[in-house]
Amino acid sequence: MVPGILGTKIGMTHLFSEDGRMVPVTVIQAGPVYVTQIKTQDNDGYTAVQVGFGEAKESKLTFPKYGHLKKAGLTKNLRTLKEFRMDSVDGLTLGQEINAGIFAEGEVITVTGVSKGKGFQGGVKRYHFKGQHMTHGYMTHRRPLSSGATGPQRVFKGIRKPGRMGTDTITQKGLKVVKVDVERNLVLVDGSVPGPNGAQVTINKVAR
Repeated sequence: MVPGILGTKIGMTHLFSEDGRMVPVTVIQAGPVYVTQIKTQDNDGYTAVQVGFGEAKESKLTFPKYGHLKKAGLTKNLRTLKEFRMDSVDGLTLGQEINAGIFAEGEVITVTGVSKGKGFQGGVKRYHFKGQHMTHGYMTHRRPLSSGATGPQRVFKGIRKPGRMGTDTITQKGLKVVKVDVERNLVLVDGSVPGPNGAQVTINKVAR
């Protein structure tokens, strides 16, 4: 079985458990993905499966990618290709469709995505600096003040200063699958998932 799948973050909603508790969930459209390449220890030096997700216009595909998909016997033009390392690829075939049915309710997963971009931000918002006094006459309310050393006369790498914030690859661990809708390929996850609505995410099973 493939250890993960690609999907699209739809948004958030809530469900009610049997004991009446409201559970906030994130809705992810998980798949379907299609097997585009199977890698083995003998041919490639490691064992993995490559899957494709999302449709794309034929004009958007490069010629090598177009030929790669046709070699796998696929009639769909897939936008994103991703590999998943596996111990064994037995039972997988080229062109095979994999959907949300690989997940089960109550299963613990990790979700990886790109966080929302927030543009250029100051140190108070970016690193939660406390800031200075906001009283009348004080001139440095939210400014970072001194940022260098007098000895080397340069700014050391890693100094927390204003700059671009967001658009980082975030892996949210310990998420729990609340419900799986195989017919519509929907996975409802207990908790928040990085990225805006419509963003692509990767769902991985937790190794046991």
